Amino acid sequence: METLYERIGGADTVTQLVNAFYPKVYANPILSPLFEGDINEIKRKQTLFLTQFLGGPILYSNEFGPPAMRERHLPFEITPARANAWLTCMKEAFEEVGLSDTAASIQFFDRLKQVAAIMVNSSDQQS
Repeated sequence: METLYERIGGADTVTQLVNAFYPKVYANPILSPLFEGDINEIKRKQTLFLTQFLGGPILYSNEFGPPAMRERHLPFEITPARANAWLTCMKEAFEEVGLSDTAASIQFFDRLKQVAAIMVNSSDQQS
């Protein structure tokens, strides 16, 4: 059975998506403070993660161990607004690279919505 990774186009599509996504993140005022450091390394890690997340080679785990994404993101304040902004940037990147309106792209985005919800660790309320 073909993996979601294969159904969306494999490594080329994942790379295109990551390259389309991060300029949107860095341009977003509520997201950009969360993404400090070397953009190329951030993009590389995201590519490794998405490859594995979609059923491709287990590149992320081979280098960094189990993804445990919620735990890895706990040091960052991830509010519902930030999760939604992240999804908006991802949706725009999907459209930019032609990952729209196919069963595979819808399934992929639905899985990302689940991940975004799991990452929320703070409210939008300011104390």
